[in-house]
Amino acid sequence: MALRAAGQQSLVDTVVDQLRAQLAEGEWAVGDRIPTEHELAGQLGVGRNTVREAVRVLVHAGLLESRQGNGTFVRSAADPAAVLRGMRHANVLDVLELRVALEAEAARLAAVRRDEADLRTLRRVLAELHEQGDRAADADLAFHLGVVEATHNAAFTEVYRFFSAQVHETLVTSLGDHEMPPIDLAAHGALIDAIEAGDPAAAGRAARAVLQVPIDVVTALITR
Repeated sequence: MALRAAGQQSLVDTVVDQLRAQLAEGEWAVGDRIPTEHELAGQLGVGRNTVREAVRVLVHAGLLESRQGNGTFVRSAADPAAVLRGMRHANVLDVLELRVALEAEAARLAAVRRDEADLRTLRRVLAELHEQGDRAADADLAFHLGVVEATHNAAFTEVYRFFSAQVHETLVTSLGDHEMPPIDLAAHGALIDAIEAGDPAAAGRAARAVLQVPIDVVTALITR
């Protein structure tokens, strides 16, 4: 069943939609291992890289779970796509503005509720950002997800996990554009400091500061 991209939709998006449909139809149950990249590529008539990117989107959306050395498994059959479908057509500024609203409140909650394990995770991911460089989109996303998880609010975390699929795509696109500023590692460190200090007001301000520079740059770019 070879797939062909429809209209303005990319081939990766087409594969994502097909896999979403198979999950919704019960092709694989929660806990099942889905076919390998090679098998899916053969079934859908696309390249393995296309399948890999599509699976990555669904992993970030919380529908699939990748287990190192074991394959990819169904994590959830509950797909919020009907509600969040418009997110896939949002531009960079739209996503950044929504991130400010979500992450500033997450930082405030994290400052009150974080534990030592949360702080260790944030410090570890920040160290990875320093090692990988100031354009490491995957590590940056892991950092922000770590802040959200430090809220210990299951609903907040699940919503952000679904949202993070779009965040990831936007980060990869924007950080690959040399007109975008590099990740401000010092600002990320200041956010951790505010969370560790247990200061919700400072944490909220720090979270906004992390995103203000890219917002200013994107605003300038689209108003040229």
